[in-house]
Amino acid sequence: MDLFRYLRDVVAAEVATLAGEGALPAGLDTSRIAVEPPRDPAHGDVSTNAAMVLAKPAGLAPRALAEKLVPRLKQHEAVTAAEIAGPGFINLRLADRFWHERLGEILRAGPAYGDSPMGSGEQVNVEYVSVNPTGPLHVGHGRVAVFGDALAALLVKAGYAVCREYYINDAGAQVDTLARSLHLRYREALGETIDAIPEGYYPGEYLRATGESLASQDGKRWLDRPESEWLPALRDFAVNAMMALIRSDLAVLSVHQDVFTSERKLVESGAVDDALRTLDSAGLVYTGTLEPPKGKLPEDWEPRPLLLFRASAFGDDVDRPLKKSDGSWTYFAGDAAYHLDKFRRGFATMIDVWGADHGGHVKRVAAAVKALTGGKGVLDVKLCQLVNLYDNGAPVRMSKRAGTFVTLRDVVDEVGKDVFRFVMLTRRNDQPLDFDFAKVVEQSKDNPVFYVQYAHARARSVLRHAAEHFTVATLSPESLAAAPLARLTDPAELALIRHLASWPRLIENAAETHEPHRIAFYLQDLAALFHGLWNKGRDDASLRFILGDAPELTLARLALVQGVAFVVASGLSVFGVQPVEEMR
Repeated sequence: MDLFRYLRDVVAAEVATLAGEGALPAGLDTSRIAVEPPRDPAHGDVSTNAAMVLAKPAGLAPRALAEKLVPRLKQHEAVTAAEIAGPGFINLRLADRFWHERLGEILRAGPAYGDSPMGSGEQVNVEYVSVNPTGPLHVGHGRVAVFGDALAALLVKAGYAVCREYYINDAGAQVDTLARSLHLRYREALGETIDAIPEGYYPGEYLRATGESLASQDGKRWLDRPESEWLPALRDFAVNAMMALIRSDLAVLSVHQDVFTSERKLVESGAVDDALRTLDSAGLVYTGTLEPPKGKLPEDWEPRPLLLFRASAFGDDVDRPLKKSDGSWTYFAGDAAYHLDKFRRGFATMIDVWGADHGGHVKRVAAAVKALTGGKGVLDVKLCQLVNLYDNGAPVRMSKRAGTFVTLRDVVDEVGKDVFRFVMLTRRNDQPLDFDFAKVVEQSKDNPVFYVQYAHARARSVLRHAAEHFTVATLSPESLAAAPLARLTDPAELALIRHLASWPRLIENAAETHEPHRIAFYLQDLAALFHGLWNKGRDDASLRFILGDAPELTLARLALVQGVAFVVASGLSVFGVQPVEEMR
């Protein structure tokens, strides 16, 4: 149960009852009624704005309307107190029994607690990583991969049908440069001495192995041929090799996408021509010249007639070229066609996860989606900021293998997949993230990975010790759900249940805003409440989870411990992190 939605429905029902009795006008729109946690927990368990949003259409002052509603709400079995605050907000306090029932729900649902029907099976496409296939993934790519993967899992938990997608940028100049870089390594593998890698080529050591593989497969076939003959073949070979490398890097993070779409195949299929026709038929394409770039002009700049899309009519700053002066498609044209292809595959909702360096492309692609789908397509671009690597506070140098950056595999090999994934989600995606090798494996409450995992391990330890006093059947989640939960009366116990019961709402809010980092914040707060309750038991023996002379109270507390373990596991599963049974 989403308790906030449930209570909102309770408030709306009481409004309808008052209207039926003639105390309020009939037909009031209750859709804007909200029930939320109050900013200050001392004010109550929940607060509703019902009197505030209904006052004007009801022709009453907010407090006057609240005075009609409060006596009705006080009669509800879950409500122990209802008070008017400020200009007309209503604060509610809920019965302990209500919270005990929520704990029973958690135990019956297990790690599936929080699963929501909100998405109603709506198809959503989440495209992430999609880096140029020119080498191994670096740490920044890893952040994009983890964010996209966790967002996809979050949407699935919220009831959406999600397609995870990777767009292979294999049609641009960068893959021609990759092919030329491979040709150097191919010649090197055949015994030629390569003194220096030319400026602009890819210098990474990883291409040596690819060059050796090509030499093993084709021998000297491409050694003395002109570039026009070997470039297409080496380009395909290099892209396939790099995509195998990228897939391998993603697998280290347990990231597995459903669809890989090739830009080159999309262009060759005529999809870009089709997108152009769609825009042209709507009168959104014309030939014109662009304003010169701001700042110092490039020496070779001159105004040239270009085929332009009226992007400014759809929220972009300027109109965008679809073709270059040499007649080839711009990268933007391919991007526009790709999003039209996704829309035609049934994805009206599209989420793209990009690196921060692509921020300048957001408006133009959003404009293209609006134009090409007639406003029916929705695009949300999430930009992931940079990751700064440190080791005990000192910046980490680049990787020899990659040549210019620290590879994702280097980092995951050092700290582990689960640590990497969790840490990447401890900040909003649009904020830079500092990753310190020493701190992320530190066993202290300042390390969120350890703190949350320790909460799960501690809960599992309590349950293992309980097996010395109770049978396996007695400790099953179903049996614990039937335990005398009314024995849980300590304020810290009830506060913990309240936080557990807010998990379904957190899932829906995080899914609606496309913000998986909210789960990390929630889990840290949950861990703090659980560890705090554990510490109270150390200071006061009567608050310990297992009491040899009080079996009923012990079972009630074990139910709470199992509830914590379930919700932590539920949150970690969205992150793709395995909850640990014990800390080592």
